[in-house]
Amino acid sequence: MNQTVIHRDPEIQGGTPVFVGTRVPLKNLFDSLEAGEGLDQFLDDYPSVTREQAVTALELPREAASKHAPAA
Repeated sequence: MNQTVIHRDPEIQGGTPVFVGTRVPLKNLFDSLEAGEGLDQFLDDYPSVTREQAVTALELPREAASKHAPAA
């Protein structure tokens, strides 16, 4: 997945990673999920984030882990 959904700019939220085209920090997604809220609740709370952006952001750590996992 080569789609960029996360952006970091010192002029936006002090350089905190945010969803592209928004000022919504990526951390908010993980905080919502950790609090037991579902993805739909997060999307309702932050309508400027698309479902596609959120799902792609959630897949990034899995892809990174797969890339760096030692070969068996």
